[in-house]
Amino acid sequence: MSSGWRRPWRRTHLGTEADRATFRTLHSASLASPALREGLTVDSAGRSIRHLRDLLGTPALALTDVDSLLAWDGIASHHEGQAAPIAQRTAEAGDTRVADRDEVDCGRPGCEIRAAVASPLVVEDRIVGTLQVYAPVATAGLVQAADEVAQWVSGQLDLAELDASRTRLMEAEVRALRAQISPHFIYNSLGAIASFVRTDPERARELLLEFADFTRYSFRRHGDYTTLAEELRSVERYLLLEQARFGDRLGVTLRIAPEVLPVTVPFLCIQPLVENAVRHGLTGESGHISIVARDLSQEALIEIEDDGAGNDPETIRRALAGDPSTDSVGLANVDARLRATFGDDYGLVVETAPGAGTKVIVRVPKFAAGVHA
Repeated sequence: MSSGWRRPWRRTHLGTEADRATFRTLHSASLASPALREGLTVDSAGRSIRHLRDLLGTPALALTDVDSLLAWDGIASHHEGQAAPIAQRTAEAGDTRVADRDEVDCGRPGCEIRAAVASPLVVEDRIVGTLQVYAPVATAGLVQAADEVAQWVSGQLDLAELDASRTRLMEAEVRALRAQISPHFIYNSLGAIASFVRTDPERARELLLEFADFTRYSFRRHGDYTTLAEELRSVERYLLLEQARFGDRLGVTLRIAPEVLPVTVPFLCIQPLVENAVRHGLTGESGHISIVARDLSQEALIEIEDDGAGNDPETIRRALAGDPSTDSVGLANVDARLRATFGDDYGLVVETAPGAGTKVIVRVPKFAAGVHA
């Protein structure tokens, strides 16, 4: 048996000084980023400015919109009043500039601040504010650093605008989907409720409450997301109202795994698919709708199936592409919102053929970053 000597493990510094400087830079940027991703406001500027000053290593830093100060960090706060005029001149110039001496001079003996570099913050080719670096002297390196950090901040603000645009688009798509809720369904539901008023007033009262809850959920104004439990509860109300109208002609089967009920999904992503199933599945004397939700470990699988006349796959392809002539309520809308929320791997899958009924498959991750009900 051979024996050998091993050098004992000893903790050492990670990497070179350049590596550590890179880490510090990335760390400061990562701390500033979340606030900037909310857009340029007094609140986001206040939460990010300290990290931006750490990034630049300067005595003082200001963030402004195009005509007023949003946040100041560092020494010599008596210079705060100079930030707004410098911002206005920088916005007019449209480029990084070194402030004139009289723009920065405070007349106080011993004040370290003798120079300022201001860089515009640009979102979608529009100047929305400035980043202003205050220091004893405006070196070429400081000007370059200010310009590069301002470009990075502008990139974060661009992403914030993209997020806001995406939210506005999703809200517009939900509004469009609400507009597609059939007036005939509302009229027929109220008619079915009215038919029970004399013969079965208790059932009429229950159906009226279900109708009120259904419309309240469908037209609510808060949140892009909901839980699968809430979405399926609205679907159940919808089907109860349709069964009140069609009676025994409409059969419904629901098989829901309880593990998937807390899963977050886009608002109104299941209900339009069930409405399509009722509309196209109840073509003869009777029809049957099946809704199944399964737990697939990391994902939830929801299937909406009818035994109706089925459809030409090419017609479904056009419906998913947004062709309004296909008479499929919200199919493209739901598909687009699922993909926008979870990625292109999570679009709708539709299995159909003439005479074979239709099955629509929705697959969603049980957990997705940034997606909360």
